[in-house]
Amino acid sequence: MRQFNTSGPNNPNKHYTLLRERLIQQGLSFVHDERYFTIWAPRQTGKSTYFLLLKAHLELEGYTVLHLNLENFQNCTLEDLFKRFQQEFAQVGIQMPELETFASFSNFFSSIEERKIVLICDEVEGLNPALFGQFLHTIRNLYHFRERNALKSTILVGVSNIVGLAEDNASPFNIAETLNIPYFTDEETGALLAQHEAETQQFFERKVVEKISETTANQPGLVNGFAYQLVQRFPQKTTIAYADYLEVENWYLNEAIDKNFANILRHAKEHRDFLETLLFTEQDIPFKIDREAIKVLHTNGLIRNSADGLVEFWVPYYKKRLYNALYPYTNGEKGRISGNLYAPEFFTADGSLNIEKLIDAYKQYAKRRGFGVFREKDASGQYTSIKEAGLIYSFETFIAAFVAEAEGKSYREANTGLGKSDLILNIRNQEFLIETKKYYSPNKFLKGKEQLAHYATSLSLKQAVYLVFTPNHLQYPQVVVESKELIKEVEVLTFLVKYDEEKDF
Repeated sequence: MRQFNTSGPNNPNKHYTLLRERLIQQGLSFVHDERYFTIWAPRQTGKSTYFLLLKAHLELEGYTVLHLNLENFQNCTLEDLFKRFQQEFAQVGIQMPELETFASFSNFFSSIEERKIVLICDEVEGLNPALFGQFLHTIRNLYHFRERNALKSTILVGVSNIVGLAEDNASPFNIAETLNIPYFTDEETGALLAQHEAETQQFFERKVVEKISETTANQPGLVNGFAYQLVQRFPQKTTIAYADYLEVENWYLNEAIDKNFANILRHAKEHRDFLETLLFTEQDIPFKIDREAIKVLHTNGLIRNSADGLVEFWVPYYKKRLYNALYPYTNGEKGRISGNLYAPEFFTADGSLNIEKLIDAYKQYAKRRGFGVFREKDASGQYTSIKEAGLIYSFETFIAAFVAEAEGKSYREANTGLGKSDLILNIRNQEFLIETKKYYSPNKFLKGKEQLAHYATSLSLKQAVYLVFTPNHLQYPQVVVESKELIKEVEVLTFLVKYDEEKDF
């Protein structure tokens, strides 16, 4: 029986696999035209699975395909590189002599007869920079004389924009097409899960499929990971339900040791101010790949270019984990809050949560305690986090303390938008969607209400809380008030939490 694959490239005989015929045909077309091309995409997009599928198709057509992984060649010598080539050629029955220069390497391809060779260089950024430029120049020269040698196509694969790297090193390496490997579509994610359903007769609730697509943004590695955890944890279930999905999501957020996320977090901490600006403000930041923070975080699959040309979060799962990772757990505030909360006081006689009373209690707490305690400091006492982070984490700490006392649950909703925190509280079978944000302008304030109502509708919720932090030095127009109003059939409760820029920070 096949499985969902969570490590390395897929083997279609062992793993549920999307063959992605259109992309395969595009790659075949490049090779048939004797084009050299690049494949670049963030990690876990299925690059390795793709080029191995392409390799199999090419071999059926009579091509000899060599695959080199250059990930650990950062310090290799020219001799090391040629030895690696010798090993690959030996596997396809071609004896490569001892070589000492790239010129002799180029001549070797001209000596091979009756072979159509395709060279796949995976993790090409891993090649020793001292050799990288020479290697690309050699490949470029072979391309210009490809009718006289056996190398008919070269495929460079990596997580950076290799065309840019090549232009820097091959003056320019302008012979290459670019083939992008996108994440799955919603339909493709559904099709992958349907393979399991067809082979096992174990089914996923429709909402589970939708949530996997939404939370992972259809990143192939994460789609397979979520699906694998679900079928491994609930093998006897005929239908995997939404509650099962929430259990797996909770594990992913709080327990899973995810190597890819660890890499993202390392880079995120290096660009903390930029990242917190994305998490806690609504600034429109143009997507410019030459900005180092954008380049690094995009390459690792955290952010992307929106339809408007702005930076936006890409994978909601990563955004959720970043909230957890940056949270100031060491300040002890949750325990302080819990000691002053008696949960039954916030419920009505019929057992319903009095959300207005709960928010009022938070406002009183914020007035007493302020927000500075929720900002991280370094060893020298300097703040390492922005003001907006303190505002958001203040409220979320208070709510976390209440949820624990009320024996309820809270979870962050999957939303790729910037500058806001969306939580769902589940208390005694009541659900509340809460959006927390800082005030910027009357227009954004009103627009935020409309967006919240729309989002609540998409979640089939009839009530939503709009909590906005308002600095007290501004003069507010009449529209910026606390209110209870029906917007698109959703009851939106608006609360304003005042703070003092100088005193609180």
